[in-house]
Amino acid sequence: MGREPHSAAAALARFPKVRVLVAGDLMLDHFVWGKVDCISPEAPVPVVQVTAESRRLGGAANVVHNLRALGGQVTACGVVGADAAGRELLAELTRIGADVGGVVQSRGAATTRKTRIIAHQQQVVRLDREDAGRRDSPAAARARGFLLAQLGAADVVVISDYGKGLVTPALLDALAAMRARRPFPLLIDPKRANFAHYRGASLLTPNRDEASQAAGVEIRDRASLARAGAALLERWQAEAVLITRGEEGMSLFARGAAARHFPTAARQVYDVTGAGDTVVAACALALGAGASLQTAAVLANHAAGLVVGEIGTATVSAKQLKADVQGKREKRQ
Repeated sequence: MGREPHSAAAALARFPKVRVLVAGDLMLDHFVWGKVDCISPEAPVPVVQVTAESRRLGGAANVVHNLRALGGQVTACGVVGADAAGRELLAELTRIGADVGGVVQSRGAATTRKTRIIAHQQQVVRLDREDAGRRDSPAAARARGFLLAQLGAADVVVISDYGKGLVTPALLDALAAMRARRPFPLLIDPKRANFAHYRGASLLTPNRDEASQAAGVEIRDRASLARAGAALLERWQAEAVLITRGEEGMSLFARGAAARHFPTAARQVYDVTGAGDTVVAACALALGAGASLQTAAVLANHAAGLVVGEIGTATVSAKQLKADVQGKREKRQ
């Protein structure tokens, strides 16, 4: 890694000055914790004795949470329902210090919620509640308008696409056109519905399955990984693509440079929920702080290694991340 820890430390010190504009699908994650002692006599399913419940920011809201935990300045942009979940989500974003000026409440939409039932550190089932008709709503149009109007006020723009409707081909085309006229750092966490429409971003952060699907190359080994990375750079006309590969770490493909591979920094993997949000957040702050793509990938790899050691959506602080990069383990607060 050479001098990378020093470069990473310098970038981390600049995180509090970086202004990030995050647009995407805001969600509320609901966790039901319990234990299983028996199988139901009514059907071959486990009976979960509930011991606790918790709610956390999810989707693009988890990207915001990760950015704030790392010390960045964040403006959130998206749509929530005018329901209890939407009010809770807005209140929590405000509590952590995010600017919610770009969050539009819609009376015609329900807030996206994911309920995960977890027993003995394993997910038993996930229940999703979402509004499929959000894409063409006036609220979504207002949120997209806010995003495009505020590009100049941010150091970095992050598109957290969960395929729920806020991110459309027209929006992606507008961002690419604006970036062609006036370059700015643009990071995208992609989803399958828009694979054909991403274009001209600074960095995209697909996971292995997403990268395989988008590239049309099944990633099985280092050779197929290289083919997929090259295909994605070409298809998405991107400056760089960072493919997250679970227990195998991450691989960075950038135009005009050799591929870089980063073995996982995780000590234990309990849950990968939200790890992609952590990756794009760490990369955004690093690039906004003036770090290289390699330094951004190093920081993202260590940040992801920390959060996958937790159950459910989690965040990491800049202090914990710095300690991990330097080979120390900071106890979670």
